[in-house]
Amino acid sequence: MNTYELIAPCHFGLESVLKREIYDLGYDISSVEDGKVTFVGDSEAICRANINLRTTERILIKVGQFKAETFTELFDNTKALEWENYIPKNGKFWVTKANSVNSKLFSSSDIQSIVKKAIVERLKEHYRIGWFEEDGDSYPIRVTIMKDIVTIALDTSGDSLHKRGYRPAAGKAPISETLAAALIMLTPWRGDRILVDPFCGSGTFPIEAAMIAANIAPGMNRKFTAQKWTNIIDKQLWYDAVDEAEDMINLDIETDIQGFDIDADVIRKARSNAENAGVEKLIHFQERSVADLSHHKKYGFIITNPPYGERLEDKETLPEIYSAFGRQFAKLDSWSAYMITSYEDAVKYFGRKPDKNRKIYNGMLKTYFYSFQGPKPPKKEKGQER
Repeated sequence: MNTYELIAPCHFGLESVLKREIYDLGYDISSVEDGKVTFVGDSEAICRANINLRTTERILIKVGQFKAETFTELFDNTKALEWENYIPKNGKFWVTKANSVNSKLFSSSDIQSIVKKAIVERLKEHYRIGWFEEDGDSYPIRVTIMKDIVTIALDTSGDSLHKRGYRPAAGKAPISETLAAALIMLTPWRGDRILVDPFCGSGTFPIEAAMIAANIAPGMNRKFTAQKWTNIIDKQLWYDAVDEAEDMINLDIETDIQGFDIDADVIRKARSNAENAGVEKLIHFQERSVADLSHHKKYGFIITNPPYGERLEDKETLPEIYSAFGRQFAKLDSWSAYMITSYEDAVKYFGRKPDKNRKIYNGMLKTYFYSFQGPKPPKKEKGQER
């Protein structure tokens, strides 16, 4: 079976979480750079990575990497790659995205056009034809140029992997599923611990936490572009990867995962999304204001995405929202809180300095992930109840 260099992009600042996930799947990592982790795997790895990885946006097969400062160099080096090993005679292929950073070649549309032409010329010579019908399966291509180093890759995922399939309707200012999973995995929370999201919106944090707790693979209920690439991946490998993931699920676990929101309609959407994800029995959703945040147990976790005030009319309400959040958290003896926000005065109104602060880009929006850490719970003796 052929081996490939596989590129897994992620949110800037969360490479360490993705790296750990890839190691846990059993693959060797060849490089870690800003916003991506590259690892080595075979066709089976493509299936398993798409289905199991929670924190990457997609899985790419690296076709080639080279330096190019002119469009001639870009054309010649792209044409020199062995595209016939990836794209069949009737394959439909196009450059779906081209990014350029600190490079002499910067026009995305020109990069896309020249790469496409170079691949066409290569395949015309190999297949000895003058015209491609492109009426077969899709082979989308992505190009990134960083400091004149060009990386060209095939996108095996199609739709971004944050689209798990459980959230057809999101609330206002949703957080992506991949980012939510990564932030949960940055904390010490584990499935047998309490987790509350007092601004749960469409339920992404509680649902991702429940999926982690029950070991439900995030990509089990969706399709991937590479499922039709029978020239690269045997269909049976996809079935085997899903079977493996199904065998790992444990819905019999006891959880204390709760999601609150002041908006009743949003809570209804959250319940529907949890049902779509198959974790509705593991989460308790409730219409409740952050001013009523409370819990009778100790050593719980709050992981949340409070309002940012993206609209001008919402900004006026933020001081009271964060103040109420801070007041209620102060009453939760021994708890830890983690919040992601772009609101600059969040800490001021929350009323406590964070123990840690990590800068994270949520799309193009610069946000901060604040950690307010409580004490560790005492170690449980053997046989002791939680």
